[in-house]
Amino acid sequence: MTDVRDLPQNEEAWRERLTPEQYAVLRRQATERPFSSPYLTDKRDGTFRCAGCGNPLFESGTKFESGTGWPSFTEAIPGAIRTVEDRSHGMVRTEVQCARCGGHLGHLFPDGPREAGGLRYCMNGCALDLASSEE
Repeated sequence: MTDVRDLPQNEEAWRERLTPEQYAVLRRQATERPFSSPYLTDKRDGTFRCAGCGNPLFESGTKFESGTGWPSFTEAIPGAIRTVEDRSHGMVRTEVQCARCGGHLGHLFPDGPREAGGLRYCMNGCALDLASSEE
């Protein structure tokens, strides 16, 4: 895991650290194409971390099939994320950011499994890195 003091200090350093798709999503709030993430159907046990800084975000046991085309989770690791209002694209949504590096991860919606609290953390797979407990 990266110490916050070791995070890139400017956008050029972030651009060098991340792939072009990761940079577009994490630093420019883009959205990856639906159904393009290998994590969408990944069933390995482990912890999903921020691809930008390694911050642990979601346990694999909270991942579920939402049918939306993006990896979805019912809850985040406490303190791992922060949410902000997103008024882009003529909508009002709740953006999910990494609490450590501020990277854009995706959005939070109130249409998740009711039995798990009703939340759906809809994440861009390229913004995540799975630390598999199976490896």
